[in-house]
Amino acid sequence: MRIVFFSHYYPPEVNAPASRTSDHARIWARAGHDVTIVTCTPNHPDGKAYPGYANKLWQEETIDGVKVVRVGTFLAANQGFAMRTLNYASYMFSACQALLKLKRPDVIVSTSPQFFCGLAGLIAQAYWRRPWALEIRDLWPESIVTVGAMGKGKLIEALERIESLAYRRADKIISVTDSFVPHIAARGGANKVVVIKNGANLELFTPSNDDGGLRARLGLEGRFIGAYVGTLGMAHGLDTILYAAALLRDDPRIAFLLVGGGAEREQLERRKAEMALDNVVLLGQQPKDSMPRIWAATDVSLILLRRNDLFKKVLPSKMFEAMAMRRPIILGVEGEAQELLHEAGAAISITPESAEELAAAMKKLADDRSLGEKLGASGCAFVNERYNRTKLAAQYIEALEETTKARRGDTDVSCEKVEAGS
Repeated sequence: MRIVFFSHYYPPEVNAPASRTSDHARIWARAGHDVTIVTCTPNHPDGKAYPGYANKLWQEETIDGVKVVRVGTFLAANQGFAMRTLNYASYMFSACQALLKLKRPDVIVSTSPQFFCGLAGLIAQAYWRRPWALEIRDLWPESIVTVGAMGKGKLIEALERIESLAYRRADKIISVTDSFVPHIAARGGANKVVVIKNGANLELFTPSNDDGGLRARLGLEGRFIGAYVGTLGMAHGLDTILYAAALLRDDPRIAFLLVGGGAEREQLERRKAEMALDNVVLLGQQPKDSMPRIWAATDVSLILLRRNDLFKKVLPSKMFEAMAMRRPIILGVEGEAQELLHEAGAAISITPESAEELAAAMKKLADDRSLGEKLGASGCAFVNERYNRTKLAAQYIEALEETTKARRGDTDVSCEKVEAGS
């Protein structure tokens, strides 16, 4: 099957959408499918082209058997609504121009957010007259209102109308959580939704304590480390870590590590200095192949989001990698993520944005290492059984093949839930 996949992010970028898309594409190509990714010059989160890349109108390369087409965009850092919107919109226009050069596929996939990347699939559907699967990784524009990037108003109302149009026009909708399904169905996507959650690349993320000397280089040898790994963004309420670190500043056993880049990085560094927190280390964004050693240097994974009803619907992708690496989790997220990790037996849950509860959970795990080992082992077994990304990628392909058949009228499109191991 020939697949054209529109994704704003792709390796060597290391955020969640880049990892999910590239893992799926690599597995599909290995299975014999012809996969083309239409993406940008790698620049996330700083808005600067990565070494070895230039922001050209058209570039091609092959990564793990996948054809990667990079189109020119207006580069912008992952902060500031106006500049990022220009970045997103420029991708949509460039991606649509790419349709003129690409071979007509059997199926089109686009992933949202960002919103304009999702809409590139709508335009490709009309141009090629081929079925279109829209992947929903976040509810946009609802999420930008939630994090305070933009207030309710006429523009948001217009974007919501476009959102509903996309749901109505898509042949298939791939949701990464169960909780998104009612929202999608109510806005025109009923009877089209397949749930394919995030998972872990078990070829890369395997249990290990070999950190390659990272603890020593960071001056954290002998410390019990709670690590947040991922985008340092507005949605995560990462000040909670700094306040918890302040509460624990007199406990020499415990330290915190934040790994990544994003809109909140400079502010976190400034507040860390103002609060004189010697038990907090910030490490910049790391390449994907370094992630296993980051996790190996970690005693507990911190999965945090701000306390908001919208975030009850999300499943942070990093929790699957932490479980695959046999790391216990302190979870500051309510809703579906809490339910899943409760089922996995892999986490201590705290109230989102509660520094006191985070500090108490860190002390509990530092005092009782056997509890952490028990949580880590349970989570590792759970993700191996249910959230192996190889199995999820195979089920994704089944959904796409069903979509192409349904477009020809060979079968009916139905709403179903798909998980690895089901």
